[in-house]
Amino acid sequence: MDPDVRDRDLIRKVNLEVKSIISNLKGLNNIKRYIIEKYYKKNISNVKLRSNLTRQNYIKKVMKTKEYIHNGDIYQANFSQRFEADLPVEPMDLYYILREKNAAPFSAFMGFPELSIGSSSPERFLFLKNNIIETRPIKGTRPRGIDSYSDNKNMMELKDSIKDRAELNMIVDLERNDLGKFCYYGTVRVYEHAVVEKYARVFHSVSTVTGKVKKGTDISGIIKAAFPGGSITGAPKIRAMEIIDELEPTARNVYTGSVGYIGVDCTMDLNIVIRTFVIKGNKFYYNVGGGIVEDSIPEDEYNETLDKGIALKETLKFFNAKNLRKLL
Repeated sequence: MDPDVRDRDLIRKVNLEVKSIISNLKGLNNIKRYIIEKYYKKNISNVKLRSNLTRQNYIKKVMKTKEYIHNGDIYQANFSQRFEADLPVEPMDLYYILREKNAAPFSAFMGFPELSIGSSSPERFLFLKNNIIETRPIKGTRPRGIDSYSDNKNMMELKDSIKDRAELNMIVDLERNDLGKFCYYGTVRVYEHAVVEKYARVFHSVSTVTGKVKKGTDISGIIKAAFPGGSITGAPKIRAMEIIDELEPTARNVYTGSVGYIGVDCTMDLNIVIRTFVIKGNKFYYNVGGGIVEDSIPEDEYNETLDKGIALKETLKFFNAKNLRKLL
């Protein structure tokens, strides 16, 4: 093919792609405008969030978890609290604004007759393709800064944190053990460890563990061996889950489960359900938690849960009448 013809063809394709992107962006802006006008008329006042634990009670539960760790029951446990609010907002509208405020790679929306689930999760639980399995546990969180200086400061603080690195090390070992149940010996490897990744509202420390799945292993066997993810339970997993069940006042429901797909070609991609809301009627729920280890400072652990809930809290504030008035 003549080089000039090839270049013109490439330019034409690029222009078509750009036009498509612009068209999609206009469509998204129209949706947002529709949502603003729709809820401005409803005059929603400040949404009041209620936790199933007071700050003091949360700290007491963290101290009890540390007692279990000190006594040798576990090395780490993920402890959470649940927030709820009365919210007269349609689930899909809420999810649209959450996605805008907290774009995340493993997001999903599911509507059922009795409830709706909107997830903006940054965490991959299991990815399977061509008999290679991958899991990407997250441990370690810092909020994004208000400017480039504080942003970089928070990122470096997470990168240099011995405590957060130790938490992640424990969970990586747990995940290696889980993958070893159904992968060939010697194939389970850590390809990336404690890589700090940027998200819309927080930094996370992430590792990638992979392995080659044994011939004849079906997907149900893989899920049974690995579920639930170690990053949201603790280590050892079974005892950590028993302690979570004892100390958390409300069952987690879909929180820290998984959403994703399983293909007819034996591919699979599952997230871990965090940064996720559930709506039942006019009731809005979301959970936030964090890993507790022996040297955890209870007050810091509580504050970390608030950092993780920033995106969901800002999503609720979006529908406040005063905020919508500014956007009109």
